[in-house]
Amino acid sequence: MWKPSQTGPVNSAPTPEPPRAAPQPTPVEVPARPQAVAGEQATIGKGLYIKGEITGSESLYIDGKVEGSLNLPGNRVTVGRNGQVSANISAREIVVLGKVKGNVTATDRVDIRAEGSLNGDVAAARISIEDGAFFKGGIDIRKPDAKTAAPVAVPEPAKATA
Repeated sequence: MWKPSQTGPVNSAPTPEPPRAAPQPTPVEVPARPQAVAGEQATIGKGLYIKGEITGSESLYIDGKVEGSLNLPGNRVTVGRNGQVSANISAREIVVLGKVKGNVTATDRVDIRAEGSLNGDVAAARISIEDGAFFKGGIDIRKPDAKTAAPVAVPEPAKATA
């Protein structure tokens, strides 16, 4: 910019910038899906109906209809709001938001949410039933596995001396 105190010619036209090359789009790589990563969850959508035995080694979210049996040891089974399950379920953790008819066995906990319905017996270390939930059946609270529980020392009674 020219200041009045400067002497010399004033260049009022800006110097043009050299043209820039348009940025080239970079190819997008889709990473390969890792196998059995912690936190992975399979889903049965609300348009699916499955009849039979389901076993596996990852967590499962059910929003459709399932009849038969579910055995997912060490994993979580979640029955979604649209889910309708007529099966015995065995898993580490079971969360019921929809409808379940059948016995459930959890090594950790069973959670029946307010909009959930469970008609069957429950065997678990912990159970939670929210206000508004429907439950009909028996409850068997099981102690955690002996491996994880700390041994309790029971003192022997003192022997009487004659």
